Amino acid sequence: MNLAAPPRHRIALACADRGPDAVIDGCLALLGGGEADEELVGVLGGVAGPRYLDAPPDQRYWLRVWGARGLLWAPWQPRAAAAISVALGDEAWRVREMAAKVVARHQVGESFEAVTAILHDPVLRVRIAAARALRMLTAAGA
Repeated sequence: MNLAAPPRHRIALACADRGPDAVIDGCLALLGGGEADEELVGVLGGVAGPRYLDAPPDQRYWLRVWGARGLLWAPWQPRAAAAISVALGDEAWRVREMAAKVVARHQVGESFEAVTAILHDPVLRVRIAAARALRMLTAAGA
């Protein structure tokens, strides 16, 4: 696999190769701080991904970001909704931002309250992603 390809394409190829369930299981494990599948980390994080497997604790949040990124581009499965809602409260702002993007793309209505809670996040990018997610949910009638 070309790890320099855009994440959307790498994740689609991984879903075709491994099956969406396996990719989503791996993403949920990463998002929850679980064990990382080295090959999947490469798919999700690109060429930089594998070096984060041994990263110091203050940099391991990237694995959670990439777990959420995988859920952004993989076919949506409602079983991921609870993990995305939890990720909206993550200590790392990049995780919160990516989780809000997942809510917007897949219109995860179950996350309405959690995404509303980050409308006043201290990080502008998180607030923007949260506002977009709420617009998408409202437009969808969620």
